[in-house]
Amino acid sequence: MAAPCILLVDDQRDIMKLLHSTLSTLEHELEIVETPSGEEALLEAGRHKIDLLVADYRLPGISGVELMHKIRVKHPEVQVILITGMTDRDSREDILNAGAVAVFDKPISLTDFLDAVERALGLARTILPDEEGTSDEQQHQSLSNLLANFRQDVGGQAVFLLSDRGRVLARAGDLKDNSMEASLLSALMAIYSAGLKVSRFIHQDELENYHVFSGGDQDLLLIPVNAAYALLLAGKDLATSKKVLEAVAAMLAVRGEVEKALKHMGVAPLVKEDEETADEEDSSGQVDETDQGMETMLKKKKKIPTDELRAYWDEAVEKQTSVPTNPDEISYEQARQLGLAPGGEA
Repeated sequence: MAAPCILLVDDQRDIMKLLHSTLSTLEHELEIVETPSGEEALLEAGRHKIDLLVADYRLPGISGVELMHKIRVKHPEVQVILITGMTDRDSREDILNAGAVAVFDKPISLTDFLDAVERALGLARTILPDEEGTSDEQQHQSLSNLLANFRQDVGGQAVFLLSDRGRVLARAGDLKDNSMEASLLSALMAIYSAGLKVSRFIHQDELENYHVFSGGDQDLLLIPVNAAYALLLAGKDLATSKKVLEAVAAMLAVRGEVEKALKHMGVAPLVKEDEETADEEDSSGQVDETDQGMETMLKKKKKIPTDELRAYWDEAVEKQTSVPTNPDEISYEQARQLGLAPGGEA
């Protein structure tokens, strides 16, 4: 089977070079053809079977939309991604309504661009991959059907079951404009993670937090399923004052069914373990042994001996890989000499 052919059309050489080199990072075999104008692009379309057209919206002599229509005369199945400097919603909607699968503003989000290319060509998703580890295909299909029925019942445009790593375990439907889907889902899962932290701080017995975004291209509602997965609902007018409570109630109702399906698939997390380890991990995901040691010492009911405390600080200092550069910081020995530590000078 021949490799998919991508036709890049842009009069700015640096942008075309950037897109070409970015496409070369994909794990898929691709044929990439470059042209600086719409007229030359039409000539290339006569020489090659074009699977994907990536073009600037404002080309000299012919617009990207006009080029799309002309190439589709010869290649009706061609997919189109347009790049534009216009950021207003009406212009984007006009371009999408004309038949483009994605529209990118300059500067281009390369992550989302690559994800859009994979979706447009029907290639395996490597930029925003599906969640792994769901070997029970029957249960996975059951979960997808559950989301599809829920989307239809609430009149939504798309429903996603997302993991805390930002991957998609199951989905039904598509966002109105999924050009920036990878970045959007990543940002939403950052909000989800922050919500989990707040839930721990206020000692919630159940994860009861909802995130609502109204207006824009479409309304978005995000709720946690458990400590590792969240449900995202997207659609028109779902977050109006009259519908938002009804939409949230519907999501809470389907959440229980989703959690049951996850348990059957063997991918539900151990919430208690997650909560215990989360507080012991720093931003890099590693357990801070120094903080853990101090916490153990502080939990002792008896008074901590001076020599034990000094030994703790000496060990902590030895573990540091760099000397603090903050002039406001002092060492333990300096603190002891100033009388600010046990056994210090008066």
